[in-house]
Amino acid sequence: MASPRSLDPSESPKAFYGAELRRLREAKGLSQDALGELVFCSGAYIGQMEAATRQPQKDLSERLDAALDTDGYFARLYPMVTRSRFADYFAGIPELQTMAETLSSFEPDLVPGLLQTADYAREIFRSWNPLRAASDIEELVRLRTARARILDGPTRPQFWAILGESILRRPVGGPAVMHGQLSHIAHLVHSRRVIVQVLPFSAGAHALLEGSLILLTFVDAPPVAYSEGPFWGQLLDDPAFVAKCSWSYDLVRAAALSPEASLALIESAAEDFAHEQD
Repeated sequence: MASPRSLDPSESPKAFYGAELRRLREAKGLSQDALGELVFCSGAYIGQMEAATRQPQKDLSERLDAALDTDGYFARLYPMVTRSRFADYFAGIPELQTMAETLSSFEPDLVPGLLQTADYAREIFRSWNPLRAASDIEELVRLRTARARILDGPTRPQFWAILGESILRRPVGGPAVMHGQLSHIAHLVHSRRVIVQVLPFSAGAHALLEGSLILLTFVDAPPVAYSEGPFWGQLLDDPAFVAKCSWSYDLVRAAALSPEASLALIESAAEDFAHEQD
């Protein structure tokens, strides 16, 4: 991870934000931890913003202005820094995924984005945006499938995904799309690019009934968690919250089928969809 001292402020709006944050913090004689206490975040988060590896948040930018007496400066920088092709609440996640050492994902009803085929993603985006132009839908599909390339490189993160059984049963796009999607997941498992478990219906109540979760760990930064629902998402970096998320994930992982049994179930479901095409 780049240190603030080697950061080029002209590299990007986020780099400029980070360099300015460091300059104005030091002008006030504050350490990262001390500033973090004033704005209700960790010192590590301040350091990551200064290194341009973490996306600032709007409310945090406003608190930085109050703590550093900068008359709304960071609040004015915020829209430029966070301009993204992704939804605002998700904007920082793709970059964090590329830097992560490990990714642990739980999805109850939807194939995780990094595992989606183009056909599956297209059906999902159409369902969310029934009046959206076809060209816009194709751009969203392109962005989603491009993100999956992080699983192909030599420095790819270790990815562990837990899927709710309903993902295997819901015919998104019909039998052909589902056969292709489930076969794709099985291929990724066979090629050792991801570990997948299925949480069966028979598991009953479990620790993540209320939504999806992504846990990210890094070589040289604290872990974070990301939770998401319809049209909202939240990045959590408070150590206590991340620890609770990790504990809940471990409970779900313990309740899920083994990777071997999960793969067999995925391949069986794929075969069922293949037969429906006949």
